[in-house]
Amino acid sequence: MGFFRMQRLTAIALVAFMALHMVVVHYPPGHLDFTRVLERLANPLWKAIDIAFLGTVLLHGLGGLYDALIDKERIAMARRAVAGGLAAIGLAAFGYGVYTVISFSPAALAALR
Repeated sequence: MGFFRMQRLTAIALVAFMALHMVVVHYPPGHLDFTRVLERLANPLWKAIDIAFLGTVLLHGLGGLYDALIDKERIAMARRAVAGGLAAIGLAAFGYGVYTVISFSPAALAALR
């Protein structure tokens, strides 16, 4: 898949994720508190949605940053280094985010209260 197509597909996915986020977090029926967030994160589907959202944000954001950086003549000469550095940052951020979402345990937090 080409870069241009990947940017457009992730942009469309981000619009869908942001709409879902706005409805679920900012306009829920009733009052939104930490207990409802705990309930939602106990559901594996919501964990998968959060991980997909994170991956889409990272692909779109770091891809756009790469495209902007290689427009500069000095940086364009180091294209592979820039791509490798951004890929390393993206993988580290994605790994940390996935670890955080998967290891989040509402039951453990409830036991602390």
